[in-house]
Amino acid sequence: YGKRYTAAALLNLTSRGEDDDGHTAGTGAKDALTEDQIQQLRDALDATNKAICELLASEIDRALPEAENKIWHRNPVWFLDGNPVAGYDKLKHCVRLLFWSGQSFEEDGLKNEGSFKAAEARYTDVAQVDVEALQRWLGKARDIQWDYKNIVKRKGNLERLK
Repeated sequence: YGKRYTAAALLNLTSRGEDDDGHTAGTGAKDALTEDQIQQLRDALDATNKAICELLASEIDRALPEAENKIWHRNPVWFLDGNPVAGYDKLKHCVRLLFWSGQSFEEDGLKNEGSFKAAEARYTDVAQVDVEALQRWLGKARDIQWDYKNIVKRKGNLERLK
């Protein structure tokens, strides 16, 4: 937990563009992560969590090459047309893979997260990552999207985009 925040602070990684409070946080010109920044974040993790994060990142990049990868709320998140679709974060005892519209995927391997449409999978070992299921979920992340980009403007109401 602390390593993630320390790494983000040391690397001076921040959210830019429209933040979750609906206010502009910056120009958005520097949102994309460099490979060095991504690697520095991963290097702050222990070997097990680093392996999980590297596998998740490479599979997300492979399945969603058109997605923009940014640090959002101090975690790597992939966006399609400004809408968050997938990301991961290091929790105390695991790595959590999150799909913002995942509850609509109707997949057994994902568990509901929060009060909106997000769903998650949690991993404590890289061997737990089912790459075939992950690729299926990532395909659905592209095809099934709820409009999180405008959730603040709509006062917490989500509308289906796809």
